[in-house]
Amino acid sequence: MKKIALILTLFSLLSCSEDKELETLNKKSAREVTLSTVTKGDSVFHITKQVIWYNGEPLQQLTDTITTKLIENTWESNSTNVEKLNEIPIFVTVQ
Repeated sequence: MKKIALILTLFSLLSCSEDKELETLNKKSAREVTLSTVTKGDSVFHITKQVIWYNGEPLQQLTDTITTKLIENTWESNSTNVEKLNEIPIFVTVQ
């Protein structure tokens, strides 16, 4: 039973590591949003870039940047479990 579980785990890890081809962007009419994180020294830049495509042309573009420290000092900070802000997960909400 343990061998089957191990085989299934390895199979799932291998299937997740394959490069999945992303759907191509329909630039006829679309809203393209790119999220990126850039670390420079002890600063982290959280960059959001948006492009609105209409009739195959970029109608509007906007880039916004939020800057934070690499490690923020908070009341809950614990020296044994420090999470860097360039490693935190990104959650996206679409409305």
